Amino acid sequence: MTEDAALARARAEFAALRDTIERLDDAGLDLLFRVARTPNAFDETRDVPDELLRAAFDIARMGPTSANSQPMRIIFVRSAEGKAKLEPALSEGNHDKTMAAPVTAIIGYDTEFWRDSARTFIRDLTPTFGSNPAASEAAAFRNGTLGAAYFLIACRALGLDCGAMSGFDNAAVDEAFFAGTSTKSNFLCNLGWGKPESIMGPRLYRYEFDEVCSYA
Repeated sequence: MTEDAALARARAEFAALRDTIERLDDAGLDLLFRVARTPNAFDETRDVPDELLRAAFDIARMGPTSANSQPMRIIFVRSAEGKAKLEPALSEGNHDKTMAAPVTAIIGYDTEFWRDSARTFIRDLTPTFGSNPAASEAAAFRNGTLGAAYFLIACRALGLDCGAMSGFDNAAVDEAFFAGTSTKSNFLCNLGWGKPESIMGPRLYRYEFDEVCSYA
């Protein structure tokens, strides 16, 4: 397919989208946000198949990032060896549930995302970021976190429950899993099918629109 044909197809698909679906229904919104919760324990009898993790990533990668930078990187920890490497970095409060979870995603961000920008963007971003590590770090962290949010939503959309958390030694995780690379850890996320009894209580207070939003 030529570039012009690909562009025409993309524009046609976008134009037709609202004729196909205007918005998610209430069940979809409940699955993603309104009823979904963060469990503290998962069904240990149900493995999370590779195909489901790939499907979640395939959805999440379509979310927009600045300059299509896509700095999010993920390591899925599920083996006994991987858990043993992760265990020393966990805080006491996160230890047991993480060691028991079917999968723990180490979600990181590549501070040198720009090295591949000639392929992922319309121009090479090396002149912008290559000699400015502070700007590169900020862009990678911001857009990596954005990508991670897409990934969590994609997991929920496919029926998985998510337990995102800090409470670990980032430096230890980076040494154990990202040594020799330009990737740094952001946060951890346990994945699987949550046990209802592990929900800690009623949903905590969420701000109302007028408390935190305004117009200018």
